[in-house]
Amino acid sequence: MMLIRSKAPLRLGFAGGGTDIAAYSEQYGGYVLNATIDMYAHCTIEPNESGKVIFCAADLGIREEYTAAEKSIFSPALPLHAGVYNSIRSGHCRSKPLSFTMTTYSDAPAGSGLGSSSTVVVAMIKAFVEWLNLPLGEYDIAALAYKVEREDLGMAGGKQDQYAATFGGFNFMEFHSDKRVIINPLRLKRWIRNELETSLVLYYTGVSRESANIIREQINHTRNGSRKSLESLHELKNQAILMKEALLKGDFKGFSNCLLNSWLAKKNAAASISNSFLDDIYQHALDNGAESAKISGAGGGGFMMIFCDPCRRAGLIKALKEKQGMILTPTFTGTGTQAWIIYNN
Repeated sequence: MMLIRSKAPLRLGFAGGGTDIAAYSEQYGGYVLNATIDMYAHCTIEPNESGKVIFCAADLGIREEYTAAEKSIFSPALPLHAGVYNSIRSGHCRSKPLSFTMTTYSDAPAGSGLGSSSTVVVAMIKAFVEWLNLPLGEYDIAALAYKVEREDLGMAGGKQDQYAATFGGFNFMEFHSDKRVIINPLRLKRWIRNELETSLVLYYTGVSRESANIIREQINHTRNGSRKSLESLHELKNQAILMKEALLKGDFKGFSNCLLNSWLAKKNAAASISNSFLDDIYQHALDNGAESAKISGAGGGGFMMIFCDPCRRAGLIKALKEKQGMILTPTFTGTGTQAWIIYNN
């Protein structure tokens, strides 16, 4: 029995998030700075001769079964799984049916703000690339993941998650008005990466939010020419540039200032990005040793990135435990999506 396994790393969105959404980037161009961490989306494909296509989302407790002869699969419960399969079959298999069981799960909950949905899509595509020996490079995989989510399935969102999961590491991403995407890996000194790791705390607010609603609000503001929203996005893009320079130089005071300014600008992009619950946690962190903080992802909930002096991190974590959320101390990973094959007798 052959098994194809893959994984793709989740990411922290440090600066520029929102400027990768087409409504903005296709007019003004977008810049995003992010980094992948040691949390992953996982996929296993088990080919068989059953004549069935079986999707299993182990972390969601969902299992769906279809006949492989169906030209296109529609799955309300697991649209991403069906979308990837339909795209691979029609675009790379000459519509030849495939028979298999595909199982996925993520180390982070949906709505975490770590790009989990797009990362699952990248992991699924990478598994198919390994199984079918498809001639798809990193840019191809990321672009296909974006196409499946945003174009085929019509899900609102940007482009950074697909490229972060595919490439891995610290990246400064450029999203140009002609739809070109350029990924610039940052060559950080090891001491800079180590210092940043020991200065960060991830706090899961316990609130899983629907990012699409927040993003739609932001898109509407952009298309309607909302001055406040556009100015906030321009500032987010500017902060991404400043943060990149600060990181490369090891200027952590500058990094912290950019994180703070990015959160202030982000809250102006859409009213639903923050709320009294998040503001309370934010203030609690600042009162207990944090220098700055920002929600990772679209906002409204998910994980909050908190920056502090490493000597104050233990005290900050102790204080955050009073709020009942989940606390993580992430490790950065420099590797993007991976896949491998194992054989069981």
